[in-house]
Amino acid sequence: MITEIEAPLPVLEGERLRLRALRNEDAAALLVLHGDAEVMRYWSTSPWTDIKQAHAHLQRARRDMESGVLPWALADRESDALIGTVTLFRVDRDHCRAEIGYALAWAHWGRGIASEALRLVLHHAFDTMQLERVEADTDPRNVPSRRMLERLGFVLEGTLRKRWFVNDEWCDTAFYGLLREDFRG
Repeated sequence: MITEIEAPLPVLEGERLRLRALRNEDAAALLVLHGDAEVMRYWSTSPWTDIKQAHAHLQRARRDMESGVLPWALADRESDALIGTVTLFRVDRDHCRAEIGYALAWAHWGRGIASEALRLVLHHAFDTMQLERVEADTDPRNVPSRRMLERLGFVLEGTLRKRWFVNDEWCDTAFYGLLREDFRG
């Protein structure tokens, strides 16, 4: 049995965190993360309610790696406990671009941890993978996420109306793009 997602996912380390492969042992922490209504408020799915959803996510992440998706566990550097996730997906090598997604446990909000994690991934995307562009889709109402993206150099490129139907409401997308030369790493 595979216990963690394997290469080509590199371990990326920051001052306070480690981005590493997802492990089967992360299932409970993934359920807590994705089961939190506050964390999932601006996500494209409803909060999880069952550990089976976490296990399915881990299986899907392993499969997605084959098509170039890079799903990191955002872990506390000291304890190695999962406190969030960061994923590069829709990686298009021909056009040198990808999309980034992230989630962070509520208890860690407002401390710069998500910014630190995104900086690590963006350095990897631009320096190692040689991408020219990274895109982000966030709910326009998610002001802290939008501010973080803008501090990193992302530019709002448009709003996609009624893009997601989640929890019985239509949600828009604020679509951001970051070019290599605009990255404030």
